[in-house]
Amino acid sequence: MKLTILGCYAATPRTLTNPTSQVLEIKNRLFLIDCGEGTQVQLRKNKIKFSKINHIFISHLHGDHLYGLIGTISTFSLLGRTTDLHVYGPKGIKELILLQLKLTESWTTYSLFFHELESKESEVIFEDQKVVVKTIPLKHRVYTNGFLFQEKPGDRKLNVEAVQQYNIHTAYYQKIKGGGDVTLDNGTVIENKKLSFDPIPSMSYAFCSDTVYNEAIIPIIENVDVLYHESTFLESEASLAAKTLHSTAKEAARIALKANAKQLILGHYSTRYDGIERFKEEAESIFPNVLLGDDGVSFEF
Repeated sequence: MKLTILGCYAATPRTLTNPTSQVLEIKNRLFLIDCGEGTQVQLRKNKIKFSKINHIFISHLHGDHLYGLIGTISTFSLLGRTTDLHVYGPKGIKELILLQLKLTESWTTYSLFFHELESKESEVIFEDQKVVVKTIPLKHRVYTNGFLFQEKPGDRKLNVEAVQQYNIHTAYYQKIKGGGDVTLDNGTVIENKKLSFDPIPSMSYAFCSDTVYNEAIIPIIENVDVLYHESTFLESEASLAAKTLHSTAKEAARIALKANAKQLILGHYSTRYDGIERFKEEAESIFPNVLLGDDGVSFEF
C-alpha cells in the first residue's frame, strides 16, 4: 500500500504548498482522494499516470478539496482518454461539474459517472474483488465524508512441501488457496492449515479531512493500519478549531489512540504557521507513531 500526498495544506494554494489531494495505491488500484487546485500539476510532478486513475473520491464541496476537479476531468479528455471515470462525492457535485462542462462546451471523450452521497451513516460506495471503500461521516461546516479503504483478504499461500508430501494433484491447488480441505482417495481429510499458510495480512487506510474532533468515527476506523487525520491547528488555537469545525494535532492523536490505529499521518495544516514540526511534537505527546504529511511525500506500508 502506497500513499502519495499531492497537497495537504488548508485554504489556499501558495508558492510552495498545495491544498488537499492525494493518491492511494492499494492492490494495484490508484484512487485519487480530493482534488484541490493544482492537483493535475502535482500528479505530473510525482509521475503518476493519469490513465491509471479510474475513481476519484471528493470529501466535501469546499474549494480547497474540489477546485482542481474540473481541470483534471478536462485534461483527461485532452489526453484522449476513453476509459470510464467514476466520481464519488456529496450531492451537488454532478450539477457543479456538468454545468462547467456545458458552458465551456468541453464534453468528455469518455463516460463520466457520478455517485452522489447523502447518507449520514457509513456505507459501502465502491467494491470489487480486491478492495472495498466505505464512507466515514465527518462533522464539518458542510456535508462531509472521510473514506475507509480496505483490502479484501487474499488467497492462502500454498505449502508446496506439504502438498507434495500428501501427493495432492494440482487440480486441488486453487481450492487449497481458497481455504478448502482436501479429501484423499482413501477418504482421509487433510485440513487446510496443514496444506497452506496464512495470506499476507490485509491493509486498511482511513482518510479523515475535514472534521472537528469527533469520537463517533472511532468504531468505523477501529484498528486501521494507517489513519490520515486533519490537524489544521496547534493546541494554542484550539478554540479556533472548535469554531471552524476543524481539529488540532493533539485531537487527531487522540482519535488515533482511541481507534487503536497503527500509524497516524497529519495534514491539512493552516498556513498561518511557519513550519509543521510542532504538529508532530504535539501529536506525539498523545500517540507515538506519527508521520507528517507534506506535498510530494510518499509513504509505503
